[in-house]
Amino acid sequence: MINQRDAIIDNGEAAFMQRASLRGHLGYRCLRELASRPSHVLVVDLTKDRRDLNCGKLLAVALALSRRWRKSIPGKRVGVVFPAGLGSFVTNLALLLADKVPVNLNFTSGRAALEASLRKAGISTIISTAAVKEKFPDFPWTTHLLDLLTERESVGKASILGWLMAARMLPASLTARLAGVPKLGGEQEATILFSSGSSGDPKGVVLSHRNLIGNCEQIIECGLLNPSETMLGCLPTFHSFGFTVTLLYPMISGMRVVTVPSPLDTKRIAQAIQDEKITVMVGAPTFLRPYLKRATPEQLSSLKLVVAGAEKTPAGFGDLWEQTFGSTYLEGYGLTETSPVACVNLPERASPDRTRTLPPASLRGSVGQLFPGMSARIVDPGSGKGRKHNEVGMLELRGPNIFRGYLDDPHLTDTVFRGNWFITGDLARIDDAGYIHIEGRVSRFSKIGGEMVPHGTVESAINSVYALEDSEQPQVAVTGVTDPQKGEALVLLTTFDIDPQQLRSRLIGAGLPNLWIPRRIQHVDHIPMLASGKLDLRTVAETAKESANGPENEGDGRE
Repeated sequence: MINQRDAIIDNGEAAFMQRASLRGHLGYRCLRELASRPSHVLVVDLTKDRRDLNCGKLLAVALALSRRWRKSIPGKRVGVVFPAGLGSFVTNLALLLADKVPVNLNFTSGRAALEASLRKAGISTIISTAAVKEKFPDFPWTTHLLDLLTERESVGKASILGWLMAARMLPASLTARLAGVPKLGGEQEATILFSSGSSGDPKGVVLSHRNLIGNCEQIIECGLLNPSETMLGCLPTFHSFGFTVTLLYPMISGMRVVTVPSPLDTKRIAQAIQDEKITVMVGAPTFLRPYLKRATPEQLSSLKLVVAGAEKTPAGFGDLWEQTFGSTYLEGYGLTETSPVACVNLPERASPDRTRTLPPASLRGSVGQLFPGMSARIVDPGSGKGRKHNEVGMLELRGPNIFRGYLDDPHLTDTVFRGNWFITGDLARIDDAGYIHIEGRVSRFSKIGGEMVPHGTVESAINSVYALEDSEQPQVAVTGVTDPQKGEALVLLTTFDIDPQQLRSRLIGAGLPNLWIPRRIQHVDHIPMLASGKLDLRTVAETAKESANGPENEGDGRE
């Protein structure tokens, strides 16, 4: 229901929150769904040689390991270090079945950030393999390090076979009882995902069983990812998009997933799409852009649907993708704190009787409509007073997928809630049809001369006037530094030489106000990026500070 006076949407939140399924345990839910289709091939791993695993075998191996780990691993939280693949599926599932809390660690982070994550979560045990450990020698491995392959050998083939027979022959409830898998989880901690640290030290986002089950049910009910399709799984599971959408969702829905270890391996992924007839691809636009140059339409001909998130899709990119490859490009929105998906554009659909025309399910430039079971509103960032439709303000959300708080940080938690509304930190507007349009993060604005200047808009303008839209990697980034006269000043980081006068002339010609033109330009070897495909805002800001005492661009026309 849309409130036509204020920008408020209620998509059945109260009723959704009362569902009995949300009180369930994620491990039990996965067990039940996997046991219902034991012969169905769920995961195809292309790490080295092609390996596949059906639901029954995956469940049996995980149950055998869960019994061992319940006794042998001290503490509740356990570190997990794997790229996308069978190792990640088996380990995360086994820990959930053992009623442990898997904490997938960002192996691309710096040592200091990882040590902070381990310390905050109190992790003493990490599960990985010798091959993975060899790739990351600077990782702060704990003294209690378990090798998955050794652990699997230790449980023995007889144990795995026994659990396979149980999964095939016994009711799921009895199998769960024999394995000691709880039925109820609800608000209990199910996982911790550490933020990328793009704008500060890593924050531990605690997600509950309710959050993750709720988000998977929302994905099922909106009709976005049809379980009969085949999805590419290349996103890291330390990122919420990868953990929920390409790891948990397949186990709950039965959607076949083909895994490739890295989202950056464009050539290998394109070949995998062609060989495995993958039909659905999800990821950040940064990961998708290289396909325009490195993949052929023939290689990606099986794709029906591409769902982009984690960062804003550049203007025109969705249309270019569809023209090049023929698959439908849809944009969504979410945060780690929303488990992660909150809204998404949907594939167009016909009415059941084929006689009626249904309303459009997507709107280019928006991030779609709100998920089932959620409420959203747009408010003034300072006062919290409601804004009207099509007015820009702070986006706030409620729903089963909204987290309860940060790990051991009640003060930080308090700053992101206004009553029972989660403050996303994103400025947005809701149009009359209920589509949500993200205008940018508050942290990506500078207040200059009393005016809010959006960094992303300035970046887009620079990309346009210098024809950088087709670059595989970002070539520019804009941030703000403290300025004694105007409060803040814009700094442009660029990988190529830009003449200040030329920049000013081109941006003014593109219609940008004087205040929006960067006052300082700093050359860098590369634009700092995170493994999630987002700008590393923290490093961008730190790099820009180095130029804070340098000379400003001459002739910028400011008073």
